[in-house]
Formats: sequence, C-alpha cells, structure tokens
Amino acid sequence: MQVDLATQLPCTLAEVIAQVRTPRLLRQVASPLLSFSPLAPAEFPDTWSEGTYWVKLKLFGVLPIGRQAIVITYPQMENAQTFMLRDNGYSPLISKWDHLITAHEVSGGTLYRDRVTIEAGILTPFVWLFARLFYAHRQRRWAALAANGFNYGNSQPL
Repeated sequence: MQVDLATQLPCTLAEVIAQVRTPRLLRQVASPLLSFSPLAPAEFPDTWSEGTYWVKLKLFGVLPIGRQAIVITYPQMENAQTFMLRDNGYSPLISKWDHLITAHEVSGGTLYRDRVTIEAGILTPFVWLFARLFYAHRQRRWAALAANGFNYGNSQPL
C-alpha cells in the first residue's frame, strides 16, 4: 500500500535540502507523535550520510513500539532541479517502509512530497493508516517550521 502526500513549503529548495538531511528535522517534525532514539550507531550524525541507522521508536514519546532501520540513500535524477532522499527502511514487523522524499522549487516556495510504500503482511492496512496520519502530521510540522524560518527553539507544536 502507498501513501503519497505533498505540501508547498514557504522556503527555498536549498533550505529544504539543508534541513531534510538532518536527524534534527526528523525528530522535530515527528514530535510529539513519534520519537526516535538512535541504537546503532549510538548517536545520530549531524547530517544523514548514506547508510543504515537503527532507531528505537516510541509513540507519543512514551510507548515503545519497537525498532526500525532507517536506510538512507540519495538517488540521482536527470533533473538536477529535483532533490531526492530515500529511506528504504524495515523492522521486524514491517518488511518494507520505502519512503521517497522529493522536493523542487515552485512559485512561492518548494513543493515537498512524501511517497511511502508499505508492506507489513496482515498488519499492512493498520500500518498504512498510521503512516497516512503520521506523514500528514509531519508535513504540517514542516510547514510551521519553514514559516518560522527554521527556528527550532520557537516553533509552535501543532
């Protein structure tokens, strides 16, 4: 099953690229719905490099819901004006969490898209529903953060 959501962010493509490459942004836009704690490596890098990062997930920051591999790559496109980041993640319960982020400039900002393909056996419809809610939440948080000039200290929770 697939989730495909897009939103226009009030910022430049360069700003989106700089932010999306950081674990700090992931933690900010996922909060308070999900929290991510690094397992391996033991600390998040300042900037995502290609590779696998194991994380512990907590729902609402308190309820442990397992661990997940975040598998980062930066696919190349012929169209150099579109940025792509792929997290081809998985977990013991979710065999496929293939998340492709794309971003390109549009009039008045940047069009940001999350496209996620999910396979979790019998749990797929439930995981899909959660993913649909989670990515809508993330995009609302992204938009609020971008509108605030990526000032993490002053961003308002949604």
